[in-house]
Amino acid sequence: MTIAEKCVVVCGGFDDLRSCDVRFLQEAARLGPLYVVVGHDANVRALKGEGHPMFPQEQRRYMVACIRHVKQARTSTGQGWLDAEPELKRLRPDIYAVNDEGGKPEKRAYCRQHGIEYAVLKRLPKVGLPRRESTVMRGS
Repeated sequence: MTIAEKCVVVCGGFDDLRSCDVRFLQEAARLGPLYVVVGHDANVRALKGEGHPMFPQEQRRYMVACIRHVKQARTSTGQGWLDAEPELKRLRPDIYAVNDEGGKPEKRAYCRQHGIEYAVLKRLPKVGLPRRESTVMRGS
């Protein structure tokens, strides 16, 4: 990382990885070297309910790590909407990027308290690709 580059962190469950997720990570990586923190199984279940996650954390982290825009993927070790707090303390990012659906007041407040830029990005598929909603795909 050069002096001018800003460390960027993105967090999420990434349970049903879609083209809009890849596009979101691509956009976040344009802000600087991208570190992704994937939610651990128990926390995803606590936040989203029974039947979640569909895929274990090791598999979700592996898939995210294989995306060329991602410098490194880790698994979260905290709880709640700020389950990545321990990883944020270790990585000390300049920017915490969220998608327009994943922004939470707790995340914004954390960033304000710790001098981290809070970037809200759109989560849209690449032009020409269809938008796929996870609730429709799951049938829920």
